[in-house]
Amino acid sequence: MAALENIGVLNWLNRNRGLLVPIGAISLIMVILMPLPATWMDVLLSVNITLSALILMTTLYITHPLEFSSFPSLLLGTTLFRLVLNTASTRLILTAGEGGRDVTQASGAAGKVIETFGNFVAGGSVAVGLIIFIILIVIQFVVITKGATRISEVAARFTLDAMPGKQMAIDADLNAGIIDETEAKNRRETISREADFYGAMDGASKFVRGDAIAGIIIIIINILGGLYVGMVQYGWPLKQCMEAFTKLTIGDGLVTQVPAFIISISSGLIVTRSTSKANLGEELLTQLTSKPVALGIAAGFLGILALTPLPTLPMVLLGGSCGGLAYMLKTSKKQAAAKAAKAQQVSQSKSSAPKSEPIESLLSVDPMELEVGYGLIRLVDKSQGGDLLDRISMIRRQIASEMGIIVPPVRIRDNMQIEPNEYLIKLRGVEIARNVSMPGQFMAIDSGAVREKISGHETREPAFGLPAVWIGESERALAEKNNYTVVPASSVIATHLTDLIKRHASELLTRDEVKKLLDATKEKSPAVVEEVVGPMLKLGEVQKVLQNLLREHVPIRDLQTILETLGDWASRTKDLEILTEYVRNALARTICAQYQDQENTVHCITLDPALEDAINAHIERTETGSYLTLSPARANKIVETIRDQVERCGVPMGTLVILCSPQIRMQLRRLIESAVPNTPVLAFNEVVKDIRVQSHGLVTVEMS
Repeated sequence: MAALENIGVLNWLNRNRGLLVPIGAISLIMVILMPLPATWMDVLLSVNITLSALILMTTLYITHPLEFSSFPSLLLGTTLFRLVLNTASTRLILTAGEGGRDVTQASGAAGKVIETFGNFVAGGSVAVGLIIFIILIVIQFVVITKGATRISEVAARFTLDAMPGKQMAIDADLNAGIIDETEAKNRRETISREADFYGAMDGASKFVRGDAIAGIIIIIINILGGLYVGMVQYGWPLKQCMEAFTKLTIGDGLVTQVPAFIISISSGLIVTRSTSKANLGEELLTQLTSKPVALGIAAGFLGILALTPLPTLPMVLLGGSCGGLAYMLKTSKKQAAAKAAKAQQVSQSKSSAPKSEPIESLLSVDPMELEVGYGLIRLVDKSQGGDLLDRISMIRRQIASEMGIIVPPVRIRDNMQIEPNEYLIKLRGVEIARNVSMPGQFMAIDSGAVREKISGHETREPAFGLPAVWIGESERALAEKNNYTVVPASSVIATHLTDLIKRHASELLTRDEVKKLLDATKEKSPAVVEEVVGPMLKLGEVQKVLQNLLREHVPIRDLQTILETLGDWASRTKDLEILTEYVRNALARTICAQYQDQENTVHCITLDPALEDAINAHIERTETGSYLTLSPARANKIVETIRDQVERCGVPMGTLVILCSPQIRMQLRRLIESAVPNTPVLAFNEVVKDIRVQSHGLVTVEMS
């Protein structure tokens, strides 16, 4: 029965362990306010000694400072605990004559622990105890605490200084596909926790120094106060009063300063620990015995000391131990080296035989790849000042923010088979673009507002096809003065990559990515996801709708609105093209926001109603979708007319749209997308009411 009760108490403590710290804080206040019996004082002092020993052992066995991240708070707590104990013990010492005790009985007034430290640890001598106490204070205050404080300050500063570099290294590994988003998040949290830890240690170490100073002041107060109380209140003789209170005070000082000394050592150990795979004991033993030569020299030095008047036996024993250990380690290393050489020979003989690469490794393809010639490697290498990895990281964030999809990591590798300054971009293993970038130079892009042409290696900006020239650093200021847009070589590659990702966003959106997006939406809006995905539409059908939107550069960030629209219409039709048009109508404000100017105006060209009717008459609608049945000659005539009208209207590229009726919007877009890829096609119902529409032309085609 008693055993069951004990188990119940342990379970209760485990469930409510969060109450231990508040209970401890209240207990400290009670100890300050209420007189304690000597027995309770013994218990609390024993707890203090036990806690300090436990902290020291924990710091010896951790392999990373963050394994003991609560140490700064614990350091503050133990310091306050010792000061509270000093207050309580002072009360007991100064009331040693209460209850009719005479001076011969005063030594036990503050408990057995203080009495034992005053007699046994101090050797029964007040002078010895006082000297030991002063030595502990000096070592703790001048050596350990001061050193630990300085180390904490330096560690905190260097940790903060190293944070940006560590963050960029994490982003680089994430972009290269070495780690995933979860691992990157964990590493960033670790860096942040390290900075917080060393910053907290920097502040907490100041309390330890203050504790050492308080110990000196308290011992002086106890001795002077004890003499006053003993002689004035209790009428004890000066000599006996001096001996009794000094011994009690020294015992009290030692019993609190010894744990403080241990915790100061723990503080110094934890701030000097770096990340390792073994605890401190294993590391020290491994590293001290890693050089047999050092042990041999130490053995020779001890042998020389044995010839001096120093004690011979200890020197001979220690010298012989070091020499024997050096010999055994050297022999062991030779045997290990011989085994390693033999194993390497066997490995080389095996590797010399032709070995075929596993076929399975040839089947995997990366979603996006960037291959660079050896001349462009320095744009990727951070040690050479390359910032391409950081730019790609920003691209992924930008695409996620603008389009609503998470771009998979871009695999970057060198390719010695292409030109030194050439790069190529692959989509699922297939090359989709190739261009040249000049490291160390700048691309000056002519956006149409250039005042005076400058000389340089003529080229074209790869993303938008604008005329440009490669120039050196010395010509950069002149180019900017003449209204050129000047960008570095890495920015050219990054912009090209961004444009290709946006163009092929629909191909990068896999079912797995859609599942991740739906799971994220389900956390905020579970009802709409559960209603649409499964009962109404399959995952693949939702994917097709999202791909249709991305194919025309419509962001899918507002996934909740997209799913709600699908939920409204999927019960009436399963035609994914029609569902896409309904979703576009729901996202009208988002679509217009991409093309309206600062004056809230959308610039457009429209189609003649007769032309719209002719196109609509040639749209064949079936259960599997719709398609255009225009003859190639008529279709080509419409495309050429629209392209001429777009070029003549003079509106900057990317800001002009084609407005038409909803019935023909999708088929018209398919018809002209290869001829005018950067001109979107909008339906009349996709223009919201508060947007002004300015027409720059009417497309008319004779269909006879």
